[in-house]
Amino acid sequence: MLKAYGVAAAAFAVLAFAGQATAQDAEAGKKVFIKCAVCHGIGDTKKPLGPTLNGVIGRTAGTEPEFAAKAAGYSKAMKEAGAAGLVWDEAAIAEYITDPKKKIPGNKMAFAGLKVEKERLDVIAYIKTFAN
Repeated sequence: MLKAYGVAAAAFAVLAFAGQATAQDAEAGKKVFIKCAVCHGIGDTKKPLGPTLNGVIGRTAGTEPEFAAKAAGYSKAMKEAGAAGLVWDEAAIAEYITDPKKKIPGNKMAFAGLKVEKERLDVIAYIKTFAN
């Protein structure tokens, strides 16, 4: 009987650790966002190369007003993705920042992507703190 409790306790510990490994951490995401900040503004910071990411979650792709108004704004591919119904939720952002050219072929974002899942989750948690 004690052996069964030991196995159950070990299984619980593994599950608890696994849950922590995929938890979002906005503070860690702030550090990862440095990779994004080369082109994207957030908070009060604006960048000329990409759209500001304040309020991006829930926004239709290719529609951030200030960036859309720029002559060199969104690519045709990004505008078409938005017109086809792409709305930036956590899952869509995670897929996009894994491999932007795969998610939306023809988009302008010159970024290879975040290949580490924990970094993606953390940067999304950070972006969520700027919901507008």
